[in-house]
Parts: sequence; C-alpha cells; structure tokens
Amino acid sequence: MQQLDKGSHALAEWKPEDVGFWEETGKQVANRNLLVSVPALTLAFIVWQMWSVAAVQLNSIGFSFTQGQLFTLAALPGLVGATLRFFYTFANSIFGGRNWTIFSTSILLLPLLGIAYAVQNVNTPYWVFMILAALCGLGGGNFSSSNANIGAFYPKAKKGTALGINGGIGNLGVSLVQLITPLVITTSIFGFIGGNALVTETGKEIWLQNAALLWVVPTIILTVCAYLFMDNLPTARQSLREQASVFKDKHFWIQTLLYTAAFGSFIGYAAAFPMILKLKFPESDLMALAFLGAFLGASSRPFGGWISDKIGAAKVTLIVFGIMALGTISVIMAITNSNLTMFFISFVVLFIATGLNSGATFAMIPHVFVATKTPAVVGFSAAFAAYGAFFIPKMFGWSLELVGSFNGALFVMLGLYAISIATTIYYYLRSGAEKPIR
Repeated sequence: MQQLDKGSHALAEWKPEDVGFWEETGKQVANRNLLVSVPALTLAFIVWQMWSVAAVQLNSIGFSFTQGQLFTLAALPGLVGATLRFFYTFANSIFGGRNWTIFSTSILLLPLLGIAYAVQNVNTPYWVFMILAALCGLGGGNFSSSNANIGAFYPKAKKGTALGINGGIGNLGVSLVQLITPLVITTSIFGFIGGNALVTETGKEIWLQNAALLWVVPTIILTVCAYLFMDNLPTARQSLREQASVFKDKHFWIQTLLYTAAFGSFIGYAAAFPMILKLKFPESDLMALAFLGAFLGASSRPFGGWISDKIGAAKVTLIVFGIMALGTISVIMAITNSNLTMFFISFVVLFIATGLNSGATFAMIPHVFVATKTPAVVGFSAAFAAYGAFFIPKMFGWSLELVGSFNGALFVMLGLYAISIATTIYYYLRSGAEKPIR
C-alpha cells in the first residue's frame, strides 16, 4: 500500500473488504488508528462531562450561584456538544480524520486551562463560566467525528466490534471524571504550579482547579500521538451534499430513533442518576458508588458490538431493548416502594443494557446502508442521541415538579423502549422486513 503524501499521512487507497489487502496491511493500519482514537475520545468525554461534578463545588468555595445557574452549567455542555456533532460529522470529509483528531483534541486545552484559572477567583462572573461550560461541549462533538472516522477503517464484518471499542471505552470518560474529580481536588498534586488551596465554607481546603489541570498533559500527549500515528482516508472524503442526503432515507430516521433510545438513555441516565439517587434517598451511603452505573454502561458497549458481529445486530438490539424495558419497570417499582437496594441494582442493570444496546444499534448501521453512507449515518445519529444528555435530566426534573415523582419520566422512557422493540421487529426482523438483518 502506497501513501499519497507521507508527510500528511494521506492514504492512497483503502479497500477493507478486500481480504488480502485487509490481512496484509489494512488491519495493522486500522488498529493503529483505533489505538489513538480510543483514549482521545475518552478524554473528550471527560471534558464534556466535567461540569456534572465540578459545578456542585462552586458555592462551597465562595461563589453564590443559584441552583438554576449551577444546573445550567452542568447541562450546557450537553446541549452544545449534541449540536456540534452535526458539524463534526462533516469534519472528516473536509479535513481528514487524522487532521480533525489533532485539532479537536488540542482545542480541549481552552476549557481546561480556562476552568483551572476561573475557579480560583470568586469574583469570576457567571457569564465566564457559561462560556467555559459551552467550550466543554467541544468534547461532546468529538464522538461523531471519531466514530465516523474509525468505522471507515474497518470491513463491514468488523465494524460493530471496532465501533463498540471506540465508543464504549470512550464513554468511560463519563464515569472516569465522576470518580477521579472528587479525589484529585482534595490534595495539592501540582504544588505551586497548580495554584493555592480554596477554602470551603466548612474550613476544608480543596484544589478545584485540579479537576481541569489533571487533563492538560494527557491532552498534549494525545494531540502529538494523533499527529504521529493516525492517517487520513481517501474514502472518508465526500461532499456535504452527499453526506446530508441520508436525511432523505427513512431508515436513517429509524436508526436514529433506535440509537437515541440506546445511547441517549446512557448519557442521559449518567447525567441524572447521581441527582436522582441523592434526592430520592438523601441518607444513602451509596453516593460514592454513583459513578458505577456509567462505568458499567460504558464498559458493556464493546461487548454489544462484538456480540452483534457474532449473532446478529438486530437480534441483540431486540433482546436488549427488552432488558431495558424490564429494568425500567424494576426501577419504577423500587421508587414506588422506596427500596434503595432494588433501585440501585435495577439502575445498574439498566445502565449495562444501555451500553450493550449502544454497541448493538451502531452495529446495525453498516447492514442497512452502503459503505459510503455509513459514516454520515453514524455521525448524524450520534448527534441526535446526544441530546439525551440535556433532555433526560430535564425530564426527570419536570416529572418531579408535575407529579411529585420520577416515575412519570420513567414511564415515558418505557414507552420509548416499547416503540423501539416494535420498530426493530417490523423493519428488520419479521418475515418480509424491508431491510432484513440477521
């Protein structure tokens, strides 16, 4: 295999469905790009979800923001990140996957350095924090460009596994930031470079700036790795009109519905679960384990893709949506009976199912669309699904205000899973289906 330009890492040809080409050189190149893409996407998720754990600390160190303002800081990255995914879907075709990964990773330094500086001054105005929260949305956009890029490297039979690994391990950034942030802010790990301690209202010293500073060096390292080891694919270059043409395809909207029900549930539950747990069971000693749901959900995603490649993506999608429906019913029962143990276990099962189904629904896409359409479908469907990071937490809040319980929102989600089950059967699994998928 020749390269058009070694300096630009632009590949002259890419034929992953050619068995000889794949075994001789393709597999090695694809895996090398995946090896860099995975930690870069993980970092992007970390930056995207940083405010979900950092915002709650602001008032304790001297700021005086309202609960509504703090919620906005936590929700704004989700809204911005989901919207950016539409634009990021086009990025690979315009700039090349390698080139865009370099840019989209390095630009994360802006919110990281900005947050580290802003939290150390209690006179920092709220509008500055809003800008920084919006900039964290840059990390949310990376999912579309990253998965669209990696999916183009692999043959159809291996796309499910590759996308599951890339998206699943990348999603671990959600739980990673929720786990690590409370730990790193308790000590001066960067010495005088990291700035002075911030004193809370109880007299405790914390270094909230560490929540952002911790990821500065990894961002630089991953930018360099993308520059050195990633490649631009010739097959990834399509006009904007060609990519946008997927909006005219009925099955694009069907796939988007299924992926939104899967990944949208994961990212929405990840943002809302700690809050639901705290409000419903305020005396719970399980708050320290709140990250576990997002961790297991992200960890299960690669298995969803792998199992789909083995036994069929549509079959796995159907089965796991059934599990999600049962898990939701179990959560409703636990909330109704105020059963903490049942609530926590049921939600963990629900998280695992959302992860499995995120991998499985993504694995369906290459079987529904031709190879040239797949990257656009992957990117755009991921963009719609990401709005779950904003709307699902808001829906739980509305449910609490309107009916005095979280169950109203859960019944809505149960209805979504029922529709997804019926849709999967009708379009992909029944006898005479339009797009039969094994």
